[in-house]
Amino acid sequence: MNFFLISTIEQGFIFGLVALGVFITYRILDFPDLSVDGTFPLGAAVSALCLSSGMNPFLSLIFAIIAGFIAGGITGLLHVKLKITNLLSGILVMIALYSINLRIMGKPNVQLFSLKKVFDYEFFKVEGLSSFFIIVLCIILFKVLLDLFLKTKLGFLLRAVGDNESLVTSLGMDKDIIKVFGLMLSNGIVAFAGALMAQYQGFADVTMGTGTVVTGLASVIIGSTFLKNIGGMKGTTIAIVGAMLYKIIISLALSVKWLQPSDLKLITAVIVVMILSLNNTNFKLFNRKEKNVLKNRNSDGGDLVA
Repeated sequence: MNFFLISTIEQGFIFGLVALGVFITYRILDFPDLSVDGTFPLGAAVSALCLSSGMNPFLSLIFAIIAGFIAGGITGLLHVKLKITNLLSGILVMIALYSINLRIMGKPNVQLFSLKKVFDYEFFKVEGLSSFFIIVLCIILFKVLLDLFLKTKLGFLLRAVGDNESLVTSLGMDKDIIKVFGLMLSNGIVAFAGALMAQYQGFADVTMGTGTVVTGLASVIIGSTFLKNIGGMKGTTIAIVGAMLYKIIISLALSVKWLQPSDLKLITAVIVVMILSLNNTNFKLFNRKEKNVLKNRNSDGGDLVA
């Protein structure tokens, strides 16, 4: 297989994990959580610290998840206990995590090339594809676990909090605890993605989380746009496929001669604007067609009522 294609797919799957985290907050909880811009590099920083200490690379991923849980919990507590708006809560945690990540790593950038990483284990003994299989296993594992969780009682309550908080309260459940748990779960997944990305690219950087929330949102939006007409597809699948399509679009855009890698964020913004515009246009056209049908029906004398 072409190395460029494999690399694009691998990064797409890693950002698929980010998309899963963003899917939980934006689609299920209806919570605009900007702290993921800080928890993504937090996972990378914690993993880098653990690897530098000689810890097992797989164990470092678990510690990254725990760090993400804590960060997400703080965002939730700021919102539900201190009554800070959801948007501002995420921004405050994101800002704080920048300094925390610097303190954890000790410097803005930590090289991991000489350290033992999860991708150094040749599990499948396939030259050049070890990292591919490991990443695929991770994304499948998280997707399956998240799908199973959303079918549980707590998963249904999590959905209910995003749709109708009063319903959860009427059931005698604490909506604040459920909301905090959802944020912890989301940021734990994003932190895992950050740790995996750091080990994949061989370094952890304090600025590697810039635009993570936009990337996750773009993935969810792209997936929803292109796959909305396919029935029976789970939201988690849509988010992952959206992340893959996003990375492919970005890679193709950067292959254009007059575009540079520094244009990445600009390209992302343009893509999101185009997709959102397409969605809004289609929605308006659909509504217009629906109104025309109703108008024609009324002009014909309306429906017969028995």
